[in-house]
Amino acid sequence: MTGLLMNRRHFLHTAAAAAGALALRPGLSYAVEGDTLVIRGASDIEVLDPAFQNGLLEEEVGRALFLSLNRLGDVRGGTKWDLYAAKELKQLSPTEIGFELHDWLEWTGGYGPVTADDVKFSFERVKDPANASAWAYAFDAMDKVEVTGERTGVIKLTAPSAPFWLTTMPYYMGKIVCRKALEKAGGKFTTEAPATSGPYVIEKWTPKQNLTLALNPGWRGPAPIFPKIRFEIVTDDEAAALAYESKAIDYAKISLNTLAAYRDKLPESTDLIEMDGNRFLWLAINVNNEKFKDERVRRAIQYAVDVEQIMQGSYSGLAKAATGVIPPGMTGHRDAILYPADAAKAQALLEEAGVSELTVELICQNDKTSQLTCQIVQALLGQIGVTVEIKALDDGVYWTVGDKSSGDQWKTLEIALMNFAGGVDPSENLTWFRPSQIGVYNWSQFDSPDFEKLYQEGMAETDPAKRDFIYKKMQDLMEESGGFVFLTHETFAAVARKGLKPLILADGYLDVTRFAKA
Repeated sequence: MTGLLMNRRHFLHTAAAAAGALALRPGLSYAVEGDTLVIRGASDIEVLDPAFQNGLLEEEVGRALFLSLNRLGDVRGGTKWDLYAAKELKQLSPTEIGFELHDWLEWTGGYGPVTADDVKFSFERVKDPANASAWAYAFDAMDKVEVTGERTGVIKLTAPSAPFWLTTMPYYMGKIVCRKALEKAGGKFTTEAPATSGPYVIEKWTPKQNLTLALNPGWRGPAPIFPKIRFEIVTDDEAAALAYESKAIDYAKISLNTLAAYRDKLPESTDLIEMDGNRFLWLAINVNNEKFKDERVRRAIQYAVDVEQIMQGSYSGLAKAATGVIPPGMTGHRDAILYPADAAKAQALLEEAGVSELTVELICQNDKTSQLTCQIVQALLGQIGVTVEIKALDDGVYWTVGDKSSGDQWKTLEIALMNFAGGVDPSENLTWFRPSQIGVYNWSQFDSPDFEKLYQEGMAETDPAKRDFIYKKMQDLMEESGGFVFLTHETFAAVARKGLKPLILADGYLDVTRFAKA
């Protein structure tokens, strides 16, 4: 592992150079104390439309612009929700949820009050297959929304659904958009919202540099603490830590390499936030690619990847190897994987399959931890005679590779290092691997009718023990397909200025509207 450790030092050196470049960026200087909160943005925005957004900064900005009926609290306080756009939200029957909106909610742009018809339009728009929203799965349990008054309505479900309260209504797919404004804009938008109703509006956006939010003058709800919020876009974790140390930002998610250093010595006036994360990381092997048609080749790769070496090399021993996509402490978490590291078995399977001199392409995002992880995978597969060519891509390019709407490259994808933000219910972590997600986010092209059947059973099941069995079996099916190598649920680490109280959601994203001062 000597070479890999040298690579890590090289990455830290290049991160320092990146931070130096950030310091020279116009407008990026000492974080403003008082009225402006300055936060690290891990990506730029591309699509703010809740029906089509990708996540990361879009999720955090979206929470400031758009409202949901309810919202989740800080993950450190447990899985709790409270009312938001709804002044009343209650279960009328096992398949009916009634809501009433606050009467002071208004759209920007002169579009009038936020109405129950806007809720109906928003939910049914995401659900409609014609719109091809990646988040349509979240409304599988919904039949329709019935409008009963200007601000009242009933959400009609086809079956009882506990996840609907926790993974649909409070998240991006549950954000309320303005019917009149969207229809006038042609049905969708990217970075310029035709109307919003949240506590903030976008004041300024400089692509790939920063985005500033200012208070919405029409907002009549509880006033946020900070009149302005600026996201400084720093995609690399190591560079973000150095930008924090230079006092250019007030809050930043950091890498585990930085966490290891900060455990020994924190920057002055800093609070260190460390907790178990539910963002999951895995290798997606395209089972339909000709190179991996033979199950023995896929199984050989599973056996060849010693995940513990990745935990030490990429995460400084501060993250634990995953046993699936469901983290410890959540219903459905497995105790162990089916195919633990065994280089001898891997080599034997390749020989049995008659495969030699195999070269594969491994794509990843271009952050330093991802690249280092791929280098370790490259070394491990090299030990069984498989040559790995690493291709690091910017976010905007990376997320098109497995997307059928962006061309045909999803068909020829070989292996991808992927990571998703986990949800508060196991169904949210598993939904991405259903057959309907092939060509969307199921980049392994794992196509299992049994998996889909179990998913539907799990959504309708209320018995915790039965749900646990269902979700463990679903992960067994994933691993047995040979299309997945589970790596880790990344430990979450961040730093914040003393006196700042961030609100962190279960997936590690932030609700900046509820940041406070101690």
